[in-house]
Amino acid sequence: MSAPGENLRINSARLWDSLMEMAKIGPGIAGGNNRQTLTDADSAGRHLFQDWCTAAGMTMGVDTMGTMFATRPGTDPDALPVYLGSHLDTQPTGGKYDGVLGVLGALEVVRTLNDLGIQTRHPLVVTNWANEEGARFAPAMLASGVFAGVHTQDYAYGRRDLDGKTYGEELARIGWIGDETVGARKMHAYFELHIEQGPILEAQGKDIGVVTHCQGLWWLEFTLTGREAHTGSTPMAMRVNAGLAMARIFEMVQAVAMENQPDAVGGVGQVKFAPNSRNVLPGTVVFTVDIRTVDQAKLDRMRAKIEAEAATICAALGVGCAVEAVGHFDPVTFTPELVDRVRAAADRLGYSHMNVVSGAGHDACWAARVAPTTMIFCPCVGGLSHNEAEEISPEWAAAGTDVLLHAVLETAGVAS
Repeated sequence: MSAPGENLRINSARLWDSLMEMAKIGPGIAGGNNRQTLTDADSAGRHLFQDWCTAAGMTMGVDTMGTMFATRPGTDPDALPVYLGSHLDTQPTGGKYDGVLGVLGALEVVRTLNDLGIQTRHPLVVTNWANEEGARFAPAMLASGVFAGVHTQDYAYGRRDLDGKTYGEELARIGWIGDETVGARKMHAYFELHIEQGPILEAQGKDIGVVTHCQGLWWLEFTLTGREAHTGSTPMAMRVNAGLAMARIFEMVQAVAMENQPDAVGGVGQVKFAPNSRNVLPGTVVFTVDIRTVDQAKLDRMRAKIEAEAATICAALGVGCAVEAVGHFDPVTFTPELVDRVRAAADRLGYSHMNVVSGAGHDACWAARVAPTTMIFCPCVGGLSHNEAEEISPEWAAAGTDVLLHAVLETAGVAS
């Protein structure tokens, strides 16, 4: 099809109202959201999304991982659908836009097409992927990973939260186990709109991030085993201190990340001590190291060095050390043709833009294994995300969704 005209825009006020309505479900304590996957709040958010999709004339399908697919028919019964979406689940102290903008922006694309009476040749499918965040059930992007064949459903159903509850049990409890086989759907293309979750676009004064790549990632869960002992009466030289080993590993991870600059990061975001008492040296410490880079060889080197040096640190202290990879994806190169369409749409609409690499993982990383895929970023204030203070402007949300509309229309084709 010829490119849609630059006067074609979404309803910005309606999109913003939808974002604010969804944010009322699972409110946080500081202005954001706590709508973790497979909680009652997640279920309530799903019901609201389903109601909106039904009102927009779409039919809802749900697979056995709990991912939601709302379909707007196309005029060609043999044409594969164009998928667009993201996720509605949040971090425990998450913002109102991470993931949610991508789902509700996709819904707004359909609403706008309905308003204008535009039919596409390919069907459109607005998608809410289950358990993208991985905050409650690691790894992140779990449902899209099963969809892409990276994980088995049995593996996913067996993942446990910190209270010992499994993904399969909680999915059944909230009533969102669908009847579709995961991964049976075929895609013509997949688009994901998202906030940047970093400071680059705002700092550069750009409206749109044209996402060319996504960093690869390893989540390495360390279990260090020391000896519980009284902190006051155990001589320093006679301690088997898992906490000390942990501290030295933290410093080492920082050093490894710095040695691999530029474009590499590493850190620790989750730690669990046992017995976690003020006057008892920990018998067990569990923590997760997160390393990322867009360079595959560098990513592999970082993992190997961190695991080797951690073993050396622990051996010197007499501490046991076990490592499990609980999350991983290789660096992703998004489909150049779709990337070009995003860039051309931003140009046509008069939005400033720049190429960016995603520092965070997204469902698009797994979708790229099964279909042509790309992403669109809008700025977020101060680059802040995974934080209740996460913020974007209505103008940024509208610009990203306008670009999504144009790129999707060019890919799905306007029916003559």
